[in-house]
Amino acid sequence: MTEKQQWASRVGLVLAMAGNAVGLGNFLRFPAQAAQNGGGAFLIPYLISFFLMGIPLLWVEWAIGRHGGQFGHHSSPGMFDVMGKKKWLKYVGVFGLFTNLTVAAYYCYIESWTLAYTFHSIIGTFKSTKPTEFFPNYLGQTADSLFALPGEATFWFVLTLFLNVWILSRGLSKGIELAAKIGMPLLIVFGAVLAVRGLMISPTDPGVVQSPLEGLNFVWNPDYSGLTNPSVWLAAAGQIFFTLSVGMGSIHCYAAYVGRKNDIALNASSAGWMNEFVEVILGGTILIPIATAYLGLAAVQTATKGGSGFGLGFLTLPTLFNNWGWFAPLAGAMWFGLLFFAGITSSLAMGQPIMAFLQDEFKMKQKGSALTFGAATFVLGFFCVWLYPGGSFDEFDFWTGTFSLVVFALLEVFIFAYIFGMDKGWEEITRGADMKVPEFFRFIIKYVTPVFILVVFLGALVQPANGWADAFRSLTSGGGWPFSASSVIGKILHVGETTAWFDANGKGTATLVKDVTRMLLCTVFAAVSVLVYKAWKNKEKHA
Repeated sequence: MTEKQQWASRVGLVLAMAGNAVGLGNFLRFPAQAAQNGGGAFLIPYLISFFLMGIPLLWVEWAIGRHGGQFGHHSSPGMFDVMGKKKWLKYVGVFGLFTNLTVAAYYCYIESWTLAYTFHSIIGTFKSTKPTEFFPNYLGQTADSLFALPGEATFWFVLTLFLNVWILSRGLSKGIELAAKIGMPLLIVFGAVLAVRGLMISPTDPGVVQSPLEGLNFVWNPDYSGLTNPSVWLAAAGQIFFTLSVGMGSIHCYAAYVGRKNDIALNASSAGWMNEFVEVILGGTILIPIATAYLGLAAVQTATKGGSGFGLGFLTLPTLFNNWGWFAPLAGAMWFGLLFFAGITSSLAMGQPIMAFLQDEFKMKQKGSALTFGAATFVLGFFCVWLYPGGSFDEFDFWTGTFSLVVFALLEVFIFAYIFGMDKGWEEITRGADMKVPEFFRFIIKYVTPVFILVVFLGALVQPANGWADAFRSLTSGGGWPFSASSVIGKILHVGETTAWFDANGKGTATLVKDVTRMLLCTVFAAVSVLVYKAWKNKEKHA
């Protein structure tokens, strides 16, 4: 028998949902994206994306999840199976299992960095060792071979995964909900302390070269010329996907444990706006202002090119905290502690759908399903740890943490609006709602959101190397379309890379690592599809 689970409180549900959304990207990726895409003006496409795509997808995923839960399904294959009579619908739900499992594999690795850095901050490692030296050694990037296994990184990864599995084995209310009730408030407190302390840095303090307010201005000073650049809109829409964790299947799973007449509209909105508060207010106020104070704006502008704050977060900030005297180890522990809480509340949400599938369809017990998830995540995550220098981690990140999310979101909103039907869908969203859901969202969900996501998908598919205007000029002049190395087609074609699997000395290249990783991911997707097929075959036998 499947163990009956439910949320212990509404507060716990909202915090768990917000914890699922609030992740490392809120504090590392968002400020860099904002700074590089128009500053304060970035909020315009960002909030429009949130309004036209983020909120509708949240409501759609909560509705799909609660509807599926009434039929005893707590993972996406079963949820999509009961949305229509087409047999292929359950295979769309494969994305909801594949994405959670594979994202958890590399996400737990990033999470383990934050745990390791919390420890090293407390013991004072970064007073004697520069993070620019520590981090490459930690990741195994300084080894002679792309295939050397980094020992310390492996230890922290295993420890982090153990914590995830242990919490998941305790169940929904005593595990995930309790972790969210502890982790989310601490995250906000740590973030508020660091934001206030960072903005209080005086230009006369030792080591300070510029006011932190210059960094704040860099993040939020509006550059309205970016509003006519399609890449800015693509970046804003992409950030909404990252920050809300839509298109994964984890929201569906959490919502499946909500009662038929319980509110989902206000719960979804509350979790979404809490995530936006953490991202925009806290995420935009910590990293770049502190870095600007000690490095100067020019150095920070260079460091954030590419739209990622990982370099500043892991390589720069630990050193800068040393300027804070006795508070330095506490500041480091708070910074990496809040990143850890942001990470683990998200990774827990990735484990629950896998466990729910095993419990619902294969009648596993709570602890058995947690251990199975842990074992599968370890095997996949091991590739990210072992082959990080060769690019395996980046392949996981792109294909499962970006591409798969957009594809799944596009499919689910189409199924919700046109196969399940907007009449039934709207009734599901509004039933028991503690807020008046604006009627015009029916039109947005049916027409605007699918088109919005399709544009994001096509943009990511063919993103050009040097701007859209230059690309069209090149195409019309017979020069062909210059695909960006970060576009989907560019990734497939290895644009800007060598395509050889072995170098002149017979050693494996990064291309070999990437292609092997892609084959691994395809194998995982196929294996999950087979499990779904077998689960439904077993149902037919016992029907």
